[in-house]
Amino acid sequence: MAKTEDNKDSVEDQSKRDFVTITGLGLSAIGVCAVAVPIIDSMNPSADVLAQASVEVEIANIAVGEQKKVMWRGKPVFIYHRTPEQIAEARADDNADLKDPQTDEQRVKVGKDEWLVMIGVCTHLGCIPIEGEGAYGGWFCPCHGSSYDVSGRIRKGPAPTNLLIPPYEFLSDTKIKIG
Repeated sequence: MAKTEDNKDSVEDQSKRDFVTITGLGLSAIGVCAVAVPIIDSMNPSADVLAQASVEVEIANIAVGEQKKVMWRGKPVFIYHRTPEQIAEARADDNADLKDPQTDEQRVKVGKDEWLVMIGVCTHLGCIPIEGEGAYGGWFCPCHGSSYDVSGRIRKGPAPTNLLIPPYEFLSDTKIKIG
């Protein structure tokens, strides 16, 4: 009879150990979630950036040969109204030896060749290039010497790629939506 009681005690002890183990694991999982959720949530974009998920811009007041800078998702976007001469120059350079080969037509919307819309951040280290400077008449990043042409293509310097084109569309002849 003693053996039966010993087995009963060991079964009860095992059951208690299982309960404590499962409870401990459950509380550990809750603790991990309690720590992980705020960390993951902190990686989400802030409200001011989310508010700029898309931006509508009036372009009727941008004269030919001038640029307007707007902010989109915390980055400057250059909206440049190019002259016919600048478009011809950019198209003539389509076959030049480009570090990041892309034609001028690939960088603009069909039928809207005079409008160049680019994220105004140098692709080397994130500086903001200066309009109308540099050897190619486009943009020049004074920090490390990257020169972009009138189509925003990298022509000289350490930048690895062209100035990026954000997603955008023409809502009308006088308004675009970025994002």
